[in-house]
Amino acid sequence: MITTQKLIDLIIEGIQEKKGRSITVADLSHITTAPAEAFVICTAGSPAQVDSIIDSIENTTRTKGHENPTTIAGRQNSLWVAMDYGNVMVHVFVPDMREYYDIDNLWSDALVTQIPDLD
Repeated sequence: MITTQKLIDLIIEGIQEKKGRSITVADLSHITTAPAEAFVICTAGSPAQVDSIIDSIENTTRTKGHENPTTIAGRQNSLWVAMDYGNVMVHVFVPDMREYYDIDNLWSDALVTQIPDLD
């Protein structure tokens, strides 16, 4: 079992490998009612890129961290896909869905870190 931070780092690596943008990490570890220790949220330009990012995250966490998500939801339309790693939840959105659901601001008391885009 790897640490939560190492898992987050691998998830970010998988996102960046496929040019995911606007990556946000919300640290929820101090919030007793939160469903996970952290959320990792990013934007993809299209449903095809959402799929590509999900595949990359899955491959990176499996090969480098020996971790697999327990559940992946939303792949049927790839507008918003959620991956559940137990202690970390990953959300990959197309832009309109990210704006509409606004989960970046769902946990206002979370410690939020913005990861710079690679380009």
